[in-house]
Amino acid sequence: MLILAIEAIMLCVMFSVMVYIMSQEPIKTLYNYPPKIQERVKSLEIYKDKIPTTQKKVLVKVIFSIIIIVIISLILRYVNGYTTFMEGFGYGFLLWTIVNIYDAVVIDICWFCQNPRFVFEGTEDMVAEYHDYWFHIKESLKGEVIALVVCTVVGLVIQFVL
Repeated sequence: MLILAIEAIMLCVMFSVMVYIMSQEPIKTLYNYPPKIQERVKSLEIYKDKIPTTQKKVLVKVIFSIIIIVIISLILRYVNGYTTFMEGFGYGFLLWTIVNIYDAVVIDICWFCQNPRFVFEGTEDMVAEYHDYWFHIKESLKGEVIALVVCTVVGLVIQFVL
């Protein structure tokens, strides 16, 4: 149980650092905002050539998933000593879920929704959309579906590659 807590805290810290780095240029995280905010930002002239393409969004998510697969697989195999698919999938899914809940509650609801630094110029009147907690909860549920795929790959990597 102590190892789980240490690993979960380490992953949450790593995730927080990554989010902090990305938050230095909020436009790069536009697709993490509620749809109405995305639409407004896309319609504003000041952001015209700064908005990431949908292709770039997909590429970033694929790269992030690969990095997560590598990190979790290495931790589970060489720190925890797991060698079976079920150990890799199950424990990986548990770690993902902990970080996903942390992301939804701490990063999104407590930090993002409350911090005026994340409000795009020209969208200041969209207070309700910025405080749309349900949007972040729904996104975290989508994250759990993604976790099924990622953790399946983690389990397969542990079983057959490492």
